[in-house]
Amino acid sequence: MGNDAFEITINLIKLVAVFLLIVQAVPILVWVERRGSAFIQNRFGPNRVGPLGLLQLLADAVKFLTKEDFAPDKAIKPLFYAAPVFALIPAALAFAAIPLSVPLEIGGYVFRIQGYEMNVGIVFILGVSGLAAYTILMAGWGSGSKFSLLGALRASAQVISYELALGLSIVGVIMMYGTFNLTEMITAQQGAMKFHAFGYEITSRFLPNWGIFYQPLAAILFFAASFAESNRLPFDLAEGEAEIVAGFHTEYGGFKMLMFFIGEYGHMILGSSLMIVFFFGGYGLPGITVDEVRSWAAGVTDGAAGASVLTTLIHFLSFTVKLVLFLWIFIWVRWTLPRFRYDQLMDLGWRTMLPWALGNTILTALVIYFTSVLI
Repeated sequence: MGNDAFEITINLIKLVAVFLLIVQAVPILVWVERRGSAFIQNRFGPNRVGPLGLLQLLADAVKFLTKEDFAPDKAIKPLFYAAPVFALIPAALAFAAIPLSVPLEIGGYVFRIQGYEMNVGIVFILGVSGLAAYTILMAGWGSGSKFSLLGALRASAQVISYELALGLSIVGVIMMYGTFNLTEMITAQQGAMKFHAFGYEITSRFLPNWGIFYQPLAAILFFAASFAESNRLPFDLAEGEAEIVAGFHTEYGGFKMLMFFIGEYGHMILGSSLMIVFFFGGYGLPGITVDEVRSWAAGVTDGAAGASVLTTLIHFLSFTVKLVLFLWIFIWVRWTLPRFRYDQLMDLGWRTMLPWALGNTILTALVIYFTSVLI
């Protein structure tokens, strides 16, 4: 946590800030999704409350907070009330391990722009995010409703099925970088493309050294599985309105429903962040190293502290821009593609994505063995 009281305090503030970052991003994402879907479907979207409909978010918050709090008569109350609370935890804990920028160095202290640094960040994130299946089952079973239970069974089966393809798709990434540490993966993707193969050094001044160029199949599989993990269209079988009303949260309303909502968007943010870290250089700028940015910042600021602050802000902005782009793709896909049938969903996960992910792992191992790829 830190070496003294000041450092411990800053690190605790960082943990709170990461949680608030997810919570405060949700209303903005809701507004973007409503306006974006309206644009795609040639509608207006929210445009009455406040400029561009921005105060509609505040009106929705008041609505959620003032709705009647109720529970079904046959509900298992401890599970029913605990499920929405636990829905917030997996995404928030996992996102806290994502490095959002280069460390900030001020006054002899080094502050990492993340909740906490873990040397096995991938293992921790996959393990914690996988707990979301338990909150789904808690909500479905605790509601005492056949529709909620059916939605929970479908959602949990979907999440568990696609976790296999998602986890296996990044095995090739782990072998390529030779580490479980997310910061080391980002560092390996700095600068222009450069690697060794068959005794030759291959370079490109026009392409960044991002993982997408080395693991394109893994990137496609991981991104598709991220949609299924976050229950977003075309994988929102748990919320098939025409079949099971609203899925595992059918009996929830008001603030409890809002917590499920925040949890879903939290998984969207987490999936987009991991996509950026694994395949798009993390917080790095395309083709430019952190040292080059720091050298430039030292020339336009006074002192090492100013250069460190500017370097951190630039890389945080880089990560934010990439995150916004991927979140928009999540929204775009939802309002573009139709929902799969459940048999199509399972066939895609088990008979298509899982074999391709396994094949990509084997191919990566063979390439590393025969060419000694260095990144």
